[in-house]
Amino acid sequence: MRALIAEDDFIARKYLKEILSPYGDCDVVVDGQEAVQAFRLAWDEKKPYDLICLDIMMPNMDGHQALKEIREIERTIGIKGSSEVKVIMVTALGDPKNVFEAYYKGGATSYIVKPVDRAKLIEEVRSFCLI
Repeated sequence: MRALIAEDDFIARKYLKEILSPYGDCDVVVDGQEAVQAFRLAWDEKKPYDLICLDIMMPNMDGHQALKEIREIERTIGIKGSSEVKVIMVTALGDPKNVFEAYYKGGATSYIVKPVDRAKLIEEVRSFCLI
């Protein structure tokens, strides 16, 4: 599995990497712009990500906008449906508006509210058949 963690909080970033690293390679970025750039670069290098953990509240570009741009890149290169990268929104925002926007406007695969439970995150990744 190849994973990208987009999280502006150092502790949260480190924790997510600690959970996911035993299952594959993990790259980390600190904002939405870097997430989109890393996603595009991974495709250019023919080493696409299988999973992206994306925070919503980040500087420069929030997670909602980053997810929309990632899905647009996928559409442009012909990636659809089950072939799309699996995106877990990992955020402190559990309100219905943000959940709705992530799933229905952005195309998130899953949504986990912080604090992240290790077992729940691993269970989600397993449900995508990535581990």
